Amino acid sequence: MNKELSAACPMPREDLPNVLPLEGEIDLHVSPTITASLKMMIEKKPPRLIVDLARVSYIYSSGLAVLIEGMRNVEEYGGKFALAGLQEPVRTVFEIARLDQVFQIFPDVNAALAPSGKGK
Repeated sequence: MNKELSAACPMPREDLPNVLPLEGEIDLHVSPTITASLKMMIEKKPPRLIVDLARVSYIYSSGLAVLIEGMRNVEEYGGKFALAGLQEPVRTVFEIARLDQVFQIFPDVNAALAPSGKGK
């Protein structure tokens, strides 16, 4: 799989415009495109914005910063920001940084979309 191609321009899912699926490694090179995608989604002020990390193999500090900024921007207008589908290497990064205590984290997108879903 071509990392540059897959992460070059992450777009919201057509069937779920408030879900942003990401894949590959989230590093300094792809973080700006994710920022742009999140900004476009946040401008529409969805009540809930979900970043699907099920196909992300690793996330670096620049990727964490993008997600933190996205969460702050969504919470600023009163929306909810959630992460879904963290694989073990990605979950470990969140735990080491103690960000698993900051973000709403769900096992998958369906759980994040459930009205009464509570994240870990």
